Amino acid sequence: MEHENIIRIREVMFHDGIVSIVMDYFKMDLRKYINCTPNFSKTPPLVKVFLYQILRGVSHLHNHRLLHRDLKPENLMIDRENNLVKIADFGLSRQFYIPNRHNSTNVGTLLYSAPEVLFGSNLYSTPADIWSVGCVFAEMVRRTPLFCGKTENKLVRCIFRYLGTPAEYTWPDVDSYYDLSDFPKGEGKDLATLVPNLDKRGLDLLGEMLQVYPSRRITAKAALQHVYFKDIAACMAISNCSYDS
Repeated sequence: MEHENIIRIREVMFHDGIVSIVMDYFKMDLRKYINCTPNFSKTPPLVKVFLYQILRGVSHLHNHRLLHRDLKPENLMIDRENNLVKIADFGLSRQFYIPNRHNSTNVGTLLYSAPEVLFGSNLYSTPADIWSVGCVFAEMVRRTPLFCGKTENKLVRCIFRYLGTPAEYTWPDVDSYYDLSDFPKGEGKDLATLVPNLDKRGLDLLGEMLQVYPSRRITAKAALQHVYFKDIAACMAISNCSYDS
C-alpha cells in the first residue's frame, strides 16, 4: 500500500531463516499523543485533520479490497512535527471479495469492535472498519473510549444503552445474529450528551459512522465528502499539516 496515510515498508530482508521488515519510524501513536497532549481534544481543527487522514488511509485500503480489522489509537502512528497520521499494524488485515467470504470473528480490540463482529457474524466487511474509526473519532474528542465493557456481552449492552437496542425495522434479520430478548428496549441517548465537545456537523458524521446496522454506516469515501470536512483545507493550514510526498 503506497499512500501518505499508511505506514511505508522500506525494505524486507531475509537472513538465516529470519524475516526482517524495515518500516518508517514514529515516536508515538495516537494513544500516547492523546494522553500527553491535553489540549488536543480542545483543538477542533486538529482533531478534524487527524480524522480526515485516517479516513483517507482507510478509503485507500477499502478501494484495494483490504480490511484492516484492528483500527484503534495504538495502531495510528503520529508525526508530531507535521501532524501526520499513518495507519500501521496490519497483522489482522485481510482481503475481501464480492461475494464476501467468511472472516474470523476473533479479531480486533474489544472496545473498537463493531456490533456485527461482537455478535459473531463472519460476513462482516468494510463497515466494521468504519465503526472502529467512529470510536477513534469520539475518543479524540472525549479523551476516553466511548464504549466500555470487559466482555462482548457487556460491551454490546453499553452500545445498545447509548445508541438504542436494534429491532427488526432498524436492523433487518438482527434476530439471526443475536438473541435480543433479554436486552432492555430503548432508543438510546443523544450523541451530543456523549460527545459534548463536538459540533453539529461532527455529531452528524459520527452518527453516520456509528450506525448499529452495518449496511446503514457511511463509507470512508462518502465520509471524506461530508460537510464536516468543508473547511479541511483551512484546518490543515492552521495545523501546519503537510503530507509526505
